Amino acid sequence: MRKPWERPSALIGFELEQRLAEGCVVEPNLVAQIEAAQIGGNDALLLTLFEQLAALTPDAAFPFEEPTDLDAIRASRPHGPRRCALAADIDLFDRIYGAWLGRAAGCALGKPVEKWPKQIIDEYLRHYDALPLDNYIPAGKGAPPDHPENFYVSGMDCTRGNITLMPRDDDMDFTILGLSILEDYARDFTSVDVGSAWLNRLPYNLVYTAERVAYRNLINDLLPPSSAMTNNPFREWIGAQIRADMWGYVAPGWPEKAAAMAFRDASISHTKNGVYGAMFVAALLAASFATSNIKALIDIALSEIPANCRLAQAIRNTMAWAEANDDWQDTWSLVNEKFGHYPDVHTINNAALIVMGLVHGKGDFEQTIVTTVLGGWDADCTGATAGSVIGLILGAKALPEKWVGVFNDQIQSAVRGYEDCRLSDLAQRTCRFADAHRA
Repeated sequence: MRKPWERPSALIGFELEQRLAEGCVVEPNLVAQIEAAQIGGNDALLLTLFEQLAALTPDAAFPFEEPTDLDAIRASRPHGPRRCALAADIDLFDRIYGAWLGRAAGCALGKPVEKWPKQIIDEYLRHYDALPLDNYIPAGKGAPPDHPENFYVSGMDCTRGNITLMPRDDDMDFTILGLSILEDYARDFTSVDVGSAWLNRLPYNLVYTAERVAYRNLINDLLPPSSAMTNNPFREWIGAQIRADMWGYVAPGWPEKAAAMAFRDASISHTKNGVYGAMFVAALLAASFATSNIKALIDIALSEIPANCRLAQAIRNTMAWAEANDDWQDTWSLVNEKFGHYPDVHTINNAALIVMGLVHGKGDFEQTIVTTVLGGWDADCTGATAGSVIGLILGAKALPEKWVGVFNDQIQSAVRGYEDCRLSDLAQRTCRFADAHRA
């Protein structure tokens, strides 16, 4: 059964937004036909109009260069180190375990307020006298009197005092699925292998937007990259970016390798900036084994994606704003003004929040995940990624007990064969692949 947002009348609206964002000129006559077909509920006509939108190409005046295949992406990226030296005494297990714990903490922090606007989060926390925020989201006495009804705490098992383990969440499922892909197919897995892993290990009803469309395309025998591009207006949304962590974990000091693995994974469901977001995060994590300098890390990660893409522009702008402002909320205002028009689960605006959190976090675990989550939008996704990066930088032994001890080293997932695991065991199994890359 399809959800309302999967129906042709909704999909074509998202596709129209997507084509405009990609620099296509959509003639008013085509827009009028789309609107009439939506009102009339003519699904057959909507699918035909969808194909017309899909056939458009970016206008010659579009100022960005956004290739789709790996060779072209590499040809358009800036100079970078590609591989970085690691300290001889690096404790890979501690760093990777820290990344798993940090990802869980950031995800759990953001889950109760997922997709809430920043101002709604602020009002809720003021109602609980919980600002400045120094622990998980509180709950128990309801929402403020004027709190909008469509914003409700979506994960009570991730609220303060109610966490006993890391409960199932898609942001953690995909990291676990990445490990399963390595264990089933090794490091040279293909995009087709990723598709097989989805069909074998993930329930269809627990994937969303781009992944859900791609899953259905796979069932209909559409292989990557067709699985990403066919009737998929969510192809630049955040899904591939939240799947990228494993590829950084197992390529310590090797951002180019991490980005290549992320490309193979992302290409099953995403294109352009949706893919670049995954490559950026994977490279960022891989480089985090080699340096704790946030600016250097972001520069290295940027060197694995096209220099002149929308995502790179957003990240460079956010870096500049964060370095110029002492208060993260001033940076957030600029991010919101420039990139707030994107959907709340888009790659570009949420990547900007991750960068904002990392820069203003200044190497502190709590400050990093709290700043990121309080920015709003897809808060469990951004919190998870920021937590993963700072957790990897600091290592498990340095993480505050109040943030990671609550999980009791336990995590649940929807990934078949990995339903109940110990976070430390997942980290140890991840290390086996990271050790090979260090050699």
